[in-house]
Amino acid sequence: MQNSHALLSASSSHRWLACPPSARLCENIEDKGSEYALEGTVAHTLCEYKLKKALDIPSEDPIENLDYYNAEMENCADEYASFVVQLLEETKKTCKDPIVLIEQRLDFSKYVPQGFGTGDCVIIADDTLSVIDYKHGKGVEVSAESNPQMMCYALGAVEIFDSIYDIEKIQMCIFQPRRENISTYSISKDELLKWAEDVLAPTAKLAFDGKGEFSAGEHCRFCKVKANCRKRAEYNLELAKYDFEVPSTLDNIEIAAILEKADELISWAGDVKDYALQRALSGENFPGFKVVEGRSNRKYTNEDAVAKKVKEAGYDPYEHSVLGITAMTQMLGKTKFNELLSELIHKPQGKPVLVHESDKRKPMNTSINDFKEEK
Repeated sequence: MQNSHALLSASSSHRWLACPPSARLCENIEDKGSEYALEGTVAHTLCEYKLKKALDIPSEDPIENLDYYNAEMENCADEYASFVVQLLEETKKTCKDPIVLIEQRLDFSKYVPQGFGTGDCVIIADDTLSVIDYKHGKGVEVSAESNPQMMCYALGAVEIFDSIYDIEKIQMCIFQPRRENISTYSISKDELLKWAEDVLAPTAKLAFDGKGEFSAGEHCRFCKVKANCRKRAEYNLELAKYDFEVPSTLDNIEIAAILEKADELISWAGDVKDYALQRALSGENFPGFKVVEGRSNRKYTNEDAVAKKVKEAGYDPYEHSVLGITAMTQMLGKTKFNELLSELIHKPQGKPVLVHESDKRKPMNTSINDFKEEK
């Protein structure tokens, strides 16, 4: 996995490329990690084993030692291995003996000071180099298009193999099964190297030296100082200039300006509240606020004993309902699920959601558009 102590890691490149001084600002702040991150690390371990097994590469089964292992993770790892094997079979149609590297250390320090990482899977096939990255998270859909983490990995792979193979094309793949997301992006080697020289290297130098301009935006999501960063506060507090007491007086341009930042504003406010709570629990004082015990719900002390007593009283203590689709898929496995239930699955139209025009989903036909089409 990526070294969590690397100052300019590939995994955080989206942030430090957009906000170079954030690298040094976060340097000495402890990375406590999260359960999601730990689960992702375990999932990568399982994916490595499943892929090696599929390719007949000797590997020790790690399942007994995995803390976050579950049926869903097993299915995801199987799907990842199948995806890579399928990609490899396609590759063999044009290259008889492609090289497959799993968990390969990739050094891109030529462009990023002390920069290195680990590629989940790298395939070298004559003039094409493929980099595949597994994403276990389901909160944010990850795109391979112009993805700086993937491009850093690709640079590391080119550095190793370009003198051996005449690489011309770079293919980057994100496999994110819990979001049903497979994203692929291709660029020429020349385009990749130009980006490395013109964008990556000079920005990485600024970041390494602790220089450059602070910048707030979507990239703040995983920043260690996102809760008390002044630039992010300034960015979000710009909305204070609007008079929310009479929202009907805002014109569409003003509302669009608010919508542009609404999600980030909500996220920032939540981060500030979480940060303040943790500091308050450590003894710090925030004028006008205090820590109190929140509301809680009653819970059984022993569910088995509850069920027994209710049964003895002549009642049924259990709820009976069909498993949800996710739980049913985990129990049956994806193949068996599709075999038995594909004809009984219906996906209704989703509720209308207002999103930025950069969103890849097709726009819905609103009632006014339907009326215009009829006219």
